[in-house]
Amino acid sequence: MPKITDLVEDAGAPGIIAGIGAVLLAPVLIPVVAGIGKPIAKSIIKGGIVAYEKSKGAFAELGETWEDIVAEAKAELAENRETPLFEAGTPVDNTSDNGV
Repeated sequence: MPKITDLVEDAGAPGIIAGIGAVLLAPVLIPVVAGIGKPIAKSIIKGGIVAYEKSKGAFAELGETWEDIVAEAKAELAENRETPLFEAGTPVDNTSDNGV
């Protein structure tokens, strides 16, 4: 496990000064960052909600369109099953003259 003295030696004088400055400025900077960060976070959340609502409507329309296409395809299949292979009243020649 690294010792604190090793960490201080590796950081050097600039690292120590930056660390002390961060500790001293933290009580001032944290409220400022929080004050700026909160409105940004709220705007990101609001944008996400708006995008969700719009996409929900688009997906509903897509679902309805898909259901319509499936219903039309089923209707066409049912129509093809009901249509006889030969029309009624059309004579069918069953005699085989073998080309004579």
